[in-house]
Amino acid sequence: MAKFKVLIGNYGSGKSELALNFAMQAAARGERTELIDLDMVNTYFRLTERGKMVEQKEIRLVSPNYACSGIETLSVPAEVQSAFVLDWDTVIFDVGGDDVGSTALGRYHQDFMELEPGELEVLNVVNVRRPLSGTVEKLIRLQEGMQSHSRLKITGMVNNTNLSIETTEEELRDGYEMLKKVSDITGIPVAYTTGKKVFLDKFLAEGHDPKYIGTPIAIDVYMHRDWDSYIKYGLNTVDPRRNFKL
Repeated sequence: MAKFKVLIGNYGSGKSELALNFAMQAAARGERTELIDLDMVNTYFRLTERGKMVEQKEIRLVSPNYACSGIETLSVPAEVQSAFVLDWDTVIFDVGGDDVGSTALGRYHQDFMELEPGELEVLNVVNVRRPLSGTVEKLIRLQEGMQSHSRLKITGMVNNTNLSIETTEEELRDGYEMLKKVSDITGIPVAYTTGKKVFLDKFLAEGHDPKYIGTPIAIDVYMHRDWDSYIKYGLNTVDPRRNFKL
């Protein structure tokens, strides 16, 4: 039975990093893996930047038309349909960071509905250190919007709270507390808690309720160079190494 993971969530939540980790881990298990970059919102910090790396792991990467070309208007490639018609063990979708970005999923609603029970996970990747996810009310509102626009029901949340290179176990702890409240209100479970192993281990050792942790997954950092560039040059400046506006 194939496994489909659809990752949605607020801009800056770490969806792309997590999608890449899920794909790398699946490939390491010998699974036939496809990774679909369906982020139509962020034209800079994206999976396509790691195309050569995933190809070396025999992961098929599908990117939006014109991704990483300097053209800001992207379009959904026809190759996305391969997720539903080819013989994959694992398919991972990295989707845009708000309700508008989630709209790209809507065109595949019927394909998702035809999957067997248990094949699909729709995961809201949450980083409570981001402004639009900084309160319980904001997180619930954002979650409802993404469900409406994607036409998919979120099956689980991911506590991926981080502050990039300044992350500690405190971030995971604060994410745990907020997602616990959101889960109790909405009924949506916490499916995963993710982070660098050193911080994840410290957090798990604190003895929190497993119900609000889900499956803990240690992740590696593959996207850090692009994030450093984003911080250094800013969203509205020109990176001289790339020679196009970010």
